[in-house]
Amino acid sequence: MKLNYFKSKLFIKYILSYLFMLLVPLVLLSVIIYNSAVSDLRSEIEQSHFNQLFQAKTIIDSHMKQLSDTASQVAYDEQLAKYRVHDPYYSLEAITALKKYKATSPIVSEMFLFFHNDESIYSSAGMTGLNVFNNKYNFKGWKPDEIVKDLNTVKYPVVRPTTLIGRNPTTSGTENVLAYLEPITPNNPNPYGTIMYLIRESELTGLIDSIIGNYQGSSYIFDNRGLVLASNSNLEKPLDSGTLRSLCDLSTGIHSVKLNGEPHSVVSVKSYRNGWDYVTLMPSSQFLSNVLHIRNLMLLMFSIVAVCGAAVAIILARKQFHPIIDLVEFANSKSKVGGVQAEPHMAGDELARIRTALQEYSSRADLQEPYARNQFLLMLLKYGNALSISKELQGSFDIRFDKAYHFAMMIGRDSVPEDHLDAHDWQTMIEQLAKVEFPELAACVYGVELPKPSQMALIVNFDLLEGMSDIDQYHGIVQKVHDNIVGLFRLDPVIGVGACYPDPDQLNQSFIEACSAFESRMFSGHGSITFFESLTSTPGETLWVPSSLLLKLSQSLKQGSYEVAAQTISEGMNYFQNPDLSVKLKRCVYFDILNTMLKTGLELGIDNLTADISMYDASNSLEELKLHFLSLASRLCAIVERKEKTEEHSLIEQVITYIDSHYMDHSLSLEMVACKYSISVSYFSRFFKEQMGINFVQYIWQKRMNAVINELVTTNDPLKDIIQRVGYLDTPNFIRKFKKETGLTPGQYRKLYSHAEGDDVSEDLTHSEL
Repeated sequence: MKLNYFKSKLFIKYILSYLFMLLVPLVLLSVIIYNSAVSDLRSEIEQSHFNQLFQAKTIIDSHMKQLSDTASQVAYDEQLAKYRVHDPYYSLEAITALKKYKATSPIVSEMFLFFHNDESIYSSAGMTGLNVFNNKYNFKGWKPDEIVKDLNTVKYPVVRPTTLIGRNPTTSGTENVLAYLEPITPNNPNPYGTIMYLIRESELTGLIDSIIGNYQGSSYIFDNRGLVLASNSNLEKPLDSGTLRSLCDLSTGIHSVKLNGEPHSVVSVKSYRNGWDYVTLMPSSQFLSNVLHIRNLMLLMFSIVAVCGAAVAIILARKQFHPIIDLVEFANSKSKVGGVQAEPHMAGDELARIRTALQEYSSRADLQEPYARNQFLLMLLKYGNALSISKELQGSFDIRFDKAYHFAMMIGRDSVPEDHLDAHDWQTMIEQLAKVEFPELAACVYGVELPKPSQMALIVNFDLLEGMSDIDQYHGIVQKVHDNIVGLFRLDPVIGVGACYPDPDQLNQSFIEACSAFESRMFSGHGSITFFESLTSTPGETLWVPSSLLLKLSQSLKQGSYEVAAQTISEGMNYFQNPDLSVKLKRCVYFDILNTMLKTGLELGIDNLTADISMYDASNSLEELKLHFLSLASRLCAIVERKEKTEEHSLIEQVITYIDSHYMDHSLSLEMVACKYSISVSYFSRFFKEQMGINFVQYIWQKRMNAVINELVTTNDPLKDIIQRVGYLDTPNFIRKFKKETGLTPGQYRKLYSHAEGDDVSEDLTHSEL
């Protein structure tokens, strides 16, 4: 059957990738040209905008200066003197004069003259009493008594933005105005009156708009206190006070600001005459509309290149796609989907199949890597033979034995920690000591977690430093490890240290020695660090086997390490060759070695070793004695290994029995079970997964899930009580997980499968589940 390439998503991706490579240079070039055009145009428009706003500022400043000059002229105009204004004969001249002054300013809609403590106010329309004035001019937010107070007390020019509401009873509209109060005489600390100009807000903003020209923006005028004097906003959403304040605080120039989620070009100009700020906002999208023809040209170019490139991309993609098809067929041949062999070609899903296959292998490797690494190091400590392991395998575990000297250390504590935080610190220490380097001592340390809780081993490799003896460097490394553990992990460790060897194949001997030193410290109290070579000697040991050698023999048998036991027995047999040793003393040496092995067997629970033991006789050759000891050691080590496997099977049976009887206890945890059976948490986790095929949490969930299902179909008990009874306290989370696994909520499951008579699930339960 011919494969339809275009049904494959991966094939389409190949085509798109070639098009992408083809179009990238053009896209980059086009973007550079387009951005350059937009940037240049924007700079040109913004600079023109700035110049026009500066011009508008200059014109408004000149108008405001003209109002100040008018106030000065009024102050010295005899026609507007107080006595003439109040004189009925000259009052008409005063009104005519006010009309003349009002006409000189194009931005003033009305002009008023007020003398302090007077009951009347004068305008171009005539004299009006204050009561009549307040009835005619109703200002929003500016009460009549405040108006009178300001007219009587103002000593400096003041601008007050307000809203004029209804000039007369027949008018109901509103108009935003500026009330500009100028004292007379100006610049006099004791003015005798006030001129009030009413300026429409639209006059100022219209002036700005007429100068700037065609733009779809907003304009604002702020006073020296940051208040908005006039505004003409085209924004859909009004700006809040904080944003307005930030606009007022902008320095003179051109700025880019984001307002209401849209980028704007902001031009700000400050007037140093009266402290006012003139600000205009222009949406950045306006600049793009001016280069629309360039964008259209580029789109046309893209279309032409894409069509031409698509043909080339299809040809190249077909050539490159054939190896992928072969790889998919291989992945399908090695994998099954839902228990059924995968289809030869899963159209559109080739990459997913390859990825799934790789993820399956990768996840298995990732899950097993820590366990495999630790198991590899455990076997190395037990059997040695480091050099026989390939460099590739060592490299995959990030382990190297290329240094000059090697030794092992045993780290633990006197008792298993019961406190959770203390146990957590111990586990953290194990993780962080997986690999540690001490460059100053040319040493590299690898951590090995042991099955017993609160015990771990360290494998140390180091090169000799110039000017330092091997003993000093050896002791320095041990002390450095001890200090790091005490300083970083708040733990006070017990450390046993094995002898140092030049061959990594002898690490198993060093580990047995470290265990012996560790055990010796535990029973005799040699301090927090005990070196195997410094164990206390017994007087007269020069005549027979030293106690340290017997300790090493005992420990090797306990660990089931026949290689180390055989090496130790060979070392012990050398003492039979001492010419100063009498036959009686040789018998003592024989019984020392034999009793050590028998005592170790009894400690391990092996009590049937004496049946095949032949007594020492002077006619026995050393070779016969050695073979006899090796045979006994081999038997002991084999029994230890069989016992370990039996204990593993027995242990998992005990653990499963315990879990099956306590899974309804909500406090049941991995840590609690590991502590109960005296196993390290991480070792127990891996051991449980290896024996059961699923992890601890999944096993507990399955037990509780099955218990809930059983009670759902056999009882009418409320769901919450059932869930809590099986040890699950988080009811909503349980319901979500239940539905994810079964496709039904517990209530729906009960309705479908319940066999209990009169089964009734409440509506409240159903609603809570959903």
